Amino acid sequence: MLEQNMGVKNYLIEGVSCAGKTTVGDELQRRGYHTIHGDRELAYWGDLKTGEPVNGRTDENRSWLWNVERVKALVADQTHAATFFCGGCRNSDNFIGLFDELFVLEIDLDTLNRRLAARPKDEWGGTAGEGELFARLQHETKEGLPQNAIIIDATAPLSSVVDTILANTNLVSQR
Repeated sequence: MLEQNMGVKNYLIEGVSCAGKTTVGDELQRRGYHTIHGDRELAYWGDLKTGEPVNGRTDENRSWLWNVERVKALVADQTHAATFFCGGCRNSDNFIGLFDELFVLEIDLDTLNRRLAARPKDEWGGTAGEGELFARLQHETKEGLPQNAIIIDATAPLSSVVDTILANTNLVSQR
């Protein structure tokens, strides 16, 4: 009989804003997979160099970060066969090597603009200025995204996107 912790895997699902990270995470959860929504559960505004929170500051040192110690603790958790971390942050280089596989959800500029237009005004990216910033910085440069990831076409229907991710984890046959 295999040990319970055999095969425990951790996956990171990244992408530019509006690529569908939260929606994919919700679908994985609906299908019964353990999912961590990084933007909801791990993220805070912090100084990229020090990691210290910078609540209330809006200067150039303010970045969207994940709590590194919390990520490490969740990756070490052996109670789930697989954990999917969905979201983006600027300090992933501090823990990216802990993941078994990396996925980047990719969308075209038209899809990005359409999704931004549908975003509520009180959410990040909901204003025209923030949307332009997304298009210019994230979509064009892909700054901060993992370089050695499996690229997933996130313009496909949600079920296909999630099926493609699962096929690349070998979890489909185990469900």
